[in-house]
Amino acid sequence: MFILKLVLKNALRHKLRTFLTILGISIAVMSFGFLRTIVTAWSAGVESSAANRMIVRHAVSFIFPLPYAYREQLSRIPGITMVSYANWFGGVYKDPADFKNFFPRLAVDPETYFEIYPEFTLPPDQLATFKQERGSCVVGAKIAQELGFKIGDAIPIDGDIYPGRWDFVVRGIYKGKDASTDETQMLFHWNYLNERIKELQPSREGNVGWYILRVQNPGDMPVIARTVDQSYLNSRAGTKTETEKEFQQSFVSMSSAIIRSLEVVSFIIIGIILLVLANTIVMAARERTTEYAVLKTIGFSSWHIVGLISGESLLIAGIGGLVGLATTFPVAAGFATMFPTFFPVFNVETVTIIMAALVATVAGVIAALFPTIRALRMSIADGLRAIG
Repeated sequence: MFILKLVLKNALRHKLRTFLTILGISIAVMSFGFLRTIVTAWSAGVESSAANRMIVRHAVSFIFPLPYAYREQLSRIPGITMVSYANWFGGVYKDPADFKNFFPRLAVDPETYFEIYPEFTLPPDQLATFKQERGSCVVGAKIAQELGFKIGDAIPIDGDIYPGRWDFVVRGIYKGKDASTDETQMLFHWNYLNERIKELQPSREGNVGWYILRVQNPGDMPVIARTVDQSYLNSRAGTKTETEKEFQQSFVSMSSAIIRSLEVVSFIIIGIILLVLANTIVMAARERTTEYAVLKTIGFSSWHIVGLISGESLLIAGIGGLVGLATTFPVAAGFATMFPTFFPVFNVETVTIIMAALVATVAGVIAALFPTIRALRMSIADGLRAIG
């Protein structure tokens, strides 16, 4: 208890220096946690992928469509229990310069989409209404809250990929089963899209963006993928079939350089934390060299000296780490509010909290290491002669 009191008094001896050191550590820990949250949020779709879903897309590129006629053929392949489909719509809602007005808009099969994606929970009455009304849509709870959408509201969209004015009526608001579910999408009838395209651009009718397959046994996925792709090997629209996780990973890999850069920067911050704290502890230990010699003279052991130096280092690192972690949450929440659709899932993960806490703790230990060794090796006579 006496040593703890000395540690606290030593830490408060130079209040401004201690405060600035804690501030520097807290900013660094907050930056580390924030960058790690961006990295984990970027790959949130990969981690939340279902083990029993596969995606069938065009073999050349995701931007090319597949014929609607493939649906019936896919449903007859052994091991596939359900086939659904979706199509990227795009379009412009209100002011395109305002980033919050961007959210994914997909044309889907209303009969199967919510069954194949059970993590999207929609009240039965809203689902029934959505299925019945061709011009209706369902929006995620996150964008409904952000943009003020309510049941019965009209959502006008100006088409870009599919030109023209498109009007939808909100008939449902879905919620995610858990925090990792994307609640930022707008879903509407593929038939509505196809009928309009048949009138405006007949050559583009009868196509979907990609197929979603639900398989009975995930272990059969490699066989199913080969069967599907070989079936359309010589067709006008070849396919590439992969697990949902692989499909999501392909999008993440497009920005792999950015993610690696963020990871590198986050670990550089660890070095910054260490340098800031080490500088303070080295200065403090040098100033107290004579004091440590006096303590040895009156009977304090080497372990007491170790406790004084490392205790002060860990105390400063611990307070800075706690403040940094505490500020990470509001900063992440504010960022998620600013970009609600760019990062549909933006939560500070438990692993990020653990890593940030370990970073602060390890920095405290390492920063105290060299001053402690120096103090232990120095004789009492040399310590008494030293001038801080």
